[in-house]
Amino acid sequence: MPIYVIIVTSLKPLSEVSLESMWALPTAIDFSSYGEAFQQLAPNFMNSIYLVIPATLISALLGAMNGYVLSKWRFRGANTIFTFILFGMFIPYQSILIPLIQFLRTVDLYNTIPGLILVHVVYGLPITTLMFRNFYANIPDTMIEAAKIDGASFLGIFRHIIVPLSITGFVVVAIWQFTNIWNEFLFAVTITTSDQQPIMVALQNLSGSQIVQWNVQMAGALLAALPTLLVYIFLGKYFVRGLLAGSVKG
Repeated sequence: MPIYVIIVTSLKPLSEVSLESMWALPTAIDFSSYGEAFQQLAPNFMNSIYLVIPATLISALLGAMNGYVLSKWRFRGANTIFTFILFGMFIPYQSILIPLIQFLRTVDLYNTIPGLILVHVVYGLPITTLMFRNFYANIPDTMIEAAKIDGASFLGIFRHIIVPLSITGFVVVAIWQFTNIWNEFLFAVTITTSDQQPIMVALQNLSGSQIVQWNVQMAGALLAALPTLLVYIFLGKYFVRGLLAGSVKG
């Protein structure tokens, strides 16, 4: 029902938008709100693209390497290190905002897309490490031992054996990270300003300060949600398959 209201409101002219007619279909379909919303959101839409693609790829790659080391290369203190990494999942965003902003100012990354990428990569490492560690735990150790006997190096095993076997794992992690980073608002609104802001902050700014153009606001919400919707439409089956990988045997 909320999606129905969003769609019908976005197709109405502003004169037809009211609480009384919220559920009514538009008398005539009007796409002008989409044009106006796209015009205002386009620069911020590209900011989100520049942010989410590298942040997703880097966090997935680093998480895969962490999971590989912690699941297949046993060493003293591995479980302790893994516990400390997982602890990062439970640190509230609000508790580290002030030192985070101070650090980004010190390294000249405040109000930049690379600064946001760094933040999301670091905050994404705990969950990506957990996902890949669980995924790699199902790969037989005998395969790793055979590669060692054949003279494969640490990185050689990861590149030629682990990565080809973990495509579904990468899909799951990529969908998870893409969705979380695309929809994240707190870091985006506090770390960036003006022309560096991602689309979720710009969507909030569409409401204006005096009169809210609800048709434009709803059209902007649909445009902002479109990338994550397309990701789940085309990759959703791989997401479920990856989540269930290793959950059953036989």
